Amino acid sequence: MEKFQRDESIEFLLTRTGEPDQVAANELAEELGDLPLALEQARAYVERTGGTLSHYLSLFRDRFQELWRQDEPPQSYDQTIATTWSMSIEQLPQAAADLLNFCAFFAPDDISRELIAGAAGKLPQPLASVVSDDLALDGAVAELRSYSMLEVGGDSWSVHRLVQAVVRGRLSDAARDVWAAAAAEVTSEAFPYDSDEVENWPTCSRLLPHALAAADHSEGLGVAAAAAGYMLNQVGLYLQQRAQLFQARAALERAVKISEEAVGSNDPLAAVRLGNLGNVLRGLGDLEGALNHAKRALGIDEEAYASNHFAVARSLNNVGAALSELKDSEGARGYYQRALNINEVALGPDHPDLAIGLSNMGDILLTLGEVEGAINHIKRALKIHETAYGPNHLDIATDLNNLGAALRRDGDLAGARESFQRALGISEAALGPWPLAQTIRQ
Repeated sequence: MEKFQRDESIEFLLTRTGEPDQVAANELAEELGDLPLALEQARAYVERTGGTLSHYLSLFRDRFQELWRQDEPPQSYDQTIATTWSMSIEQLPQAAADLLNFCAFFAPDDISRELIAGAAGKLPQPLASVVSDDLALDGAVAELRSYSMLEVGGDSWSVHRLVQAVVRGRLSDAARDVWAAAAAEVTSEAFPYDSDEVENWPTCSRLLPHALAAADHSEGLGVAAAAAGYMLNQVGLYLQQRAQLFQARAALERAVKISEEAVGSNDPLAAVRLGNLGNVLRGLGDLEGALNHAKRALGIDEEAYASNHFAVARSLNNVGAALSELKDSEGARGYYQRALNINEVALGPDHPDLAIGLSNMGDILLTLGEVEGAINHIKRALKIHETAYGPNHLDIATDLNNLGAALRRDGDLAGARESFQRALGISEAALGPWPLAQTIRQ
């Protein structure tokens, strides 16, 4: 399917419609994938109705199927795009058609063959058998390529966004639910659990567009809520670590909404996601919002669990962090101490989650001027993390940075310099010029 360059698409729309709105032309060209057939359809509609590119763009997004089925074919083409592609789809063997149906619920580009091949347990027959057999899968891909429905690039495929839209529009409601649920469940299972760990970032980055697309379809159709909620929570944690905080907030707000609708607003699952959202709000500077979310999560956990449960400690730490940012250092200290008391017993003296609490306490003690206590807490956190993770984990860089600050306050400038340099080396090796590395460098 030959496409225009973006500047050609914009020029086509502006010249043929006489419109001056370059922003709308660019956005419409993006939505239409720079396809000449699609661009001609948009031009004809705008010309006949006397509307604007911006109005067409809004209609297209809201009522894609209805708009294109009502429209008359452009004079320079035999069929509308929907008809053209539908005719080709009708010629596909069942296996190829099902593969296309499934791919219609992911992002258009870089659909990993590995992701599809690993999806057999979530798919209906006959596609489940097809994706489990390399030869059969190759055959289905070849059929789609022969109709220009799919492009292959290395270990991934691309399906044009308008092809995807036409495919989804042709499905029955029941079939649409099946494929949307399968896409959400497959992507949710593939998205790393430890999405905040650096070694998982390449996988997270590649899956991110598909996770968001699958979640959109899941929410829109009301299917696979558990998978979509889990996936959006993991996406939010990943985006938080990549310093994309506004996007992280949006994902986590959706995750909270899904969990509250699925299991209720007082369920521990909602508390976990409220806590995660609160941490992102804190990073965005919405400190009152962060505190409210953390306290709400704490209330849920205290109702659901015994007072010495590690989940309660997790929420106590989040409240403490919000209070620390609000300059209520004594209040933060109280919550941090309660969390430490719980985790010492619930998790044991060498657990990495205990180390996070120790580091938090060290930071607040330093703020309160208790430098010796701060150093002792941070050194203990550092020792736990080094034992658990080895010498080069990012949590160790955070501990070393905190230790450097405490040693500097204590007058041990040589020790502070050594800690800062080691922290910088770890963070730059893992992240490059990322925010944490920049902070340590400064």
